[in-house]
Amino acid sequence: MVIGVLGGGQLGRMLALAGLPLGHRFVFLDPAEDAVSAEVGRHVRGEYTDPDAIDRFLTGVDVVTFEFENIPPAALDLLAERCKVPLRPGIDALRTGQDRLFEKTLFREVGLEVPEFRVASDRESLRAAVAEIGTPCVVKSRRMGYDGKGQAVLRSPEDASHAWDQIRAAPPGVIVEAFVPFQRELSVLAVRTTTGGFDAYPLVQNRHEGGILRRTIAPAPAVAPALQEQASAHARAVMERLSYVGVLAIEFFDVGGRLLGNEMAPRVHNSGHWTIEASECSQFENHIRAITGMPLGSTRSRPAAMINLIGRPLESAADVLGVPGAHLHWYGKSPRAGRKVGHVTIVGDEAPAKADLLATRHGFDL
Repeated sequence: MVIGVLGGGQLGRMLALAGLPLGHRFVFLDPAEDAVSAEVGRHVRGEYTDPDAIDRFLTGVDVVTFEFENIPPAALDLLAERCKVPLRPGIDALRTGQDRLFEKTLFREVGLEVPEFRVASDRESLRAAVAEIGTPCVVKSRRMGYDGKGQAVLRSPEDASHAWDQIRAAPPGVIVEAFVPFQRELSVLAVRTTTGGFDAYPLVQNRHEGGILRRTIAPAPAVAPALQEQASAHARAVMERLSYVGVLAIEFFDVGGRLLGNEMAPRVHNSGHWTIEASECSQFENHIRAITGMPLGSTRSRPAAMINLIGRPLESAADVLGVPGAHLHWYGKSPRAGRKVGHVTIVGDEAPAKADLLATRHGFDL
């Protein structure tokens, strides 16, 4: 099959690296001249809202998928109008995943608890929402926020006006979330087929800094079978509600063994990169299998730890690869502050300790 991918970043690149051995070819739509996925498929350079670019992208493709969810709403309308092949996951999943209000509403509808929240569309309603929720609280743009962008923590009600200026929220505004005293951040990746077949990877534990994922430990330590079952059931309920096909990630707050839904990503996800080396079938291959109607591969996995490389070039690949069980992925992106330029996965029972040692030795910001 020819698979069209909206977006040409590292996730699209890794999708293609998983799909090429299965006999598929790839086309990427991305406005960037230096889209890294161009190395592994045909790159259609153009804006997502450009009808001509959309038509050139869709020519000859058999199925369309996405490597990121922050696609302009006008582009989704255009895609829904012009695309005559399956879009997997669908437009509903994308619209839900790119708006935090839709996301949290869906979570509640399928029985997944979320932090208490309010919505606000201007300074006055933001101040009122903060007064209702109380401080500390977190203000997040409803749309277009990722890797810590579009968010602010309020320590007092007086911070509301500054937060509005800091976020510069476009319509439809922001949500105000109660601050959650969570013990850790967890995520689950699940995959669903065109016929409703379902599987999930082990819950993993994530560490974020400045809103950017720094490290993932798989599986998450001290996870009771009931907690894994609960996370998988939540993912399955969300996917069934959306008639979802492909890989979905849901991030949770672990509050004393109680899962609260934080957000979802309707695509392959950074917290699942470890599956490339540590799982019998990676999240990327399983996504390709699902959207092309193939049987799923096994999600059975070995212990692993993943470190994101952020913002600066790697000084010595040899030093990283000299660590037993270590695997380096360099994305070919120009380094800049806050940008994910690669990751390292370490596989084996001692992976977390080796990741700590590697990070200390090379100054990785964990």
